[in-house]
This record gives sequence, structure tokens and C-alpha cells, in this order.
Amino acid sequence: MLSFLQQTLWREKTYKMGWSPILGVGIFWIGLIVAIILYAVKRKWNPVMYLISVCLYIFTAGFIMDAFDLERTGILIILAFSTLLMILLGLYISVKMRE
Repeated sequence: MLSFLQQTLWREKTYKMGWSPILGVGIFWIGLIVAIILYAVKRKWNPVMYLISVCLYIFTAGFIMDAFDLERTGILIILAFSTLLMILLGLYISVKMRE
């Protein structure tokens, strides 16, 4: 059992954790359960789509951090860039929806 965990969680004997598959599966199931509950309670698609986008963002950021083997500064730069991109995209969409 320990050998299986070492093969799945650790890479190349550098003891760098490969956590994006675990994160992806966890986010998927938590998001799916919460989406079903949200739809059952509110009967609207907007909160479900919002939840899907948040789960996708978390998984994508985690995957990029793990796939490109980023250090602390690289992770902060990716998170800051993606946050700025989402804010600007949200502002653009909200202005276009008002017109």
C-alpha cells in the first residue's frame, strides 16, 4: 500500500507532491454535490454555473502550478494574473450586458 501511495503522490524522488489529480477529483465531487443541492433548492441555473466556474478555476490554477512545477513566486504571479484577468473579464461582460 505504501508503494502505491509513493507512486501516485510523489514524483521522481524529489518528493514533490503531484496533487492535481487528487484536487481535480475532490473539486469535481464537491462541486457536483453542491450543484445538485443548489439546483434543488433554488431551481435556477445561475448559481450552478457560478459554482462550475469557481471549481474550474480552482482546478485550472492547481493544474498549472503542478504541471509547470512553479515555486512560490511563480504561483503568486499566476494567481495574481488570473485574478486580474477574471476581474477585467467580469467588468467587460457587465458593461456589455447593460447596453
